[in-house]
Amino acid sequence: MELKERLQNKTAKIGVIGLGYVGLPLAVEFADRGFSVLGIDNDESKIASLNNAHNYINDVEDSKFKRVVTSGTLKATISYSSIPELDVIYICVPTPFTKNKEPDVSYIESATEGIAAGLRKGHLIILKSTTFPDTTEGIVQPILEKTGLKVGTDFYLAFSPERIDPGNKIFTTATTPVVVGGVTEKCTELACLVNQQIIHKVVPVSSPKVAEMEKLLENIFRSVNIALVNEMARLCDRMGGIDIWEVVEAAATKPYGFMPFYPGPGIGGHCILIDPYYLSWKAREYDFHTQFIELAAETNENMPFYVLGLIRRALSYAGIPFHQARIFMLGVAFKKDVDDTRESPALKIMEFLMQRGVHPDNIRFNDPYVKSAKVNGTSFFSVDLTVENLRLADVVVITTDHSLYEAEFIVEHATSVVDTRNLTKNIKNNEKISKLGAGTRF
Repeated sequence: MELKERLQNKTAKIGVIGLGYVGLPLAVEFADRGFSVLGIDNDESKIASLNNAHNYINDVEDSKFKRVVTSGTLKATISYSSIPELDVIYICVPTPFTKNKEPDVSYIESATEGIAAGLRKGHLIILKSTTFPDTTEGIVQPILEKTGLKVGTDFYLAFSPERIDPGNKIFTTATTPVVVGGVTEKCTELACLVNQQIIHKVVPVSSPKVAEMEKLLENIFRSVNIALVNEMARLCDRMGGIDIWEVVEAAATKPYGFMPFYPGPGIGGHCILIDPYYLSWKAREYDFHTQFIELAAETNENMPFYVLGLIRRALSYAGIPFHQARIFMLGVAFKKDVDDTRESPALKIMEFLMQRGVHPDNIRFNDPYVKSAKVNGTSFFSVDLTVENLRLADVVVITTDHSLYEAEFIVEHATSVVDTRNLTKNIKNNEKISKLGAGTRF
């Protein structure tokens, strides 16, 4: 039976390598649509959690997750031995960068080697990990073709970038359109067909390179615009008397030609921080320097330093020596209402505080979604957001604007507040508050 027919009658077996924020929702969605799904991951704790029906990602609906696991439709393993039994294999592994801001594609290479060991005729492999142009054809394809099988003839290969927005309840795996670029027309056709089994809208493009570059454009677009408003926030702070948050809201009333972006303590998550460096690294291969894109990334990466300056100013205003200060961080997730701490600016700020002499015992955090965090080898654990803990701090730093946080309660009981997310926007003329991009108090 051809793969196309097996997809249409839901007898095709789906494999998902990498069971994180991208892979697990994808695996659950396929399993919920009636497909037999096998997840593969090198993290034994994830394998154990999944097989015991313990959901570890908030964006995955608990009832759906437990249903597909307890029914046996979704299983997980650390082994690649079942690769020959699968029909479609998604690669959803991390793509971090090194300390020198160079791409680390070792996870992609490792996953592909695992697939190659069991590659057979008829396999469809879809790479979803965000990466630079020519990864699919320049790295994945050669590894697979070392087996002697040829893409487009013996097996099929495509790139279909992930579009995951942690915490977004409207645009999910099933409701967010995806782009697909296959190595051949047949590859694109089959990759579109399998995605159409769970996703409402699938958009084919002419090649994997187009799909890879498209994904970078999505995230670099956001990086550049966030950098613009971050730079304007710092200028508003320097000028005094101008609140960048009010400026953005006023500009957003224009019904055309403007899209609001908001400042913050830095860029977090996986893609927006990393993607500019992926593209700039690849561009150098062509003697092309993405100066504009790199400048935006640099601007965003400097925001935690700026927040550190706001903390220093608040302490100076209160006459408290920096190295003796007690700092209470509110929110270590990289965005509101999620438990994702990847590249969180709050953790970077905590790192800077310790590097500059604040003792770890004097740094505490609260986050309703994150129980613990590790910064430079030091473990921190979330404490309760109580009147006592607010009053004990010399300065309270709002680094994530979780919906559960009540600005009035925080400001009432804190001695000093540095607000990097405009959580306190409805509290006017309060001398306790110094706000990012507002130039207030000082």
